[in-house]
Amino acid sequence: MSDRARRPVLAGNWKMHRLRAEAADYAVALRAGLPAEPPAEVVLFPSFLSIPTLAEALAGSPVEVGGQDLHAQPEGAHTGDVSAAQLLDAGCRWVLCGHSERRRDHGETDARVIAKARAALAAGLRPIVCVGESRDERRAGQTFDVLDRQVAELPEDPALLLAYEPVWAIGTGETATPEVAADAHRFLRERLGRRLGEPYACRLRILYGGSVTPDNASELAARADIDGFLVGGASLDPRRFLAILGAFAPSGADPRGTP
Repeated sequence: MSDRARRPVLAGNWKMHRLRAEAADYAVALRAGLPAEPPAEVVLFPSFLSIPTLAEALAGSPVEVGGQDLHAQPEGAHTGDVSAAQLLDAGCRWVLCGHSERRRDHGETDARVIAKARAALAAGLRPIVCVGESRDERRAGQTFDVLDRQVAELPEDPALLLAYEPVWAIGTGETATPEVAADAHRFLRERLGRRLGEPYACRLRILYGGSVTPDNASELAARADIDGFLVGGASLDPRRFLAILGAFAPSGADPRGTP
């Protein structure tokens, strides 16, 4: 099940990196190298404190900004958390839900991740819901069972995206082969097609995340069911990030902007 009319998305997750001044410098470099008409939607997810700086520095460009997490409640006594409204107020249009590091470090359950996605949608944010199996789950042959469980209650909304990020390939330098990644993406699309209908599943954009670099981006992007990337470490360097963006450029086109 594929639909190459789906517009790719290139998302960069900075995790707990970069200060505000560095974010501003990054925006300058990114804007200088960005094509006039990027071949994909481009979104950056900086730390919470750098969101306003980056949003202001990228204003008027095709690049949008998102939050790395949010609370499912609109407000309240939730020390250390951030709400959808606060993200919007800071300049965000996107948000990550259920990144594997949030699941691992903060004990986020599938139910909590889905609640966050619903809260994001209700507020007008575009959630990228992250799913994926651990190394032990993959070795036990449980990959599809894990993915099936993680999307069982996924909301049906055109603003929602998925990101398949095999936990064993995040920050390890180990990347799922294009065949492995494509199999997982195909399973997710077919599974959601059975539950929510084939038209919805065909429109759903599913990103791949897991040690994406300029060296492997083109081969991954060529797979019909891979609709973009959620990039970690390589997104911290604007030159490498732009090189990955070039993987979505039409054949023969110059993926670089004018410095």
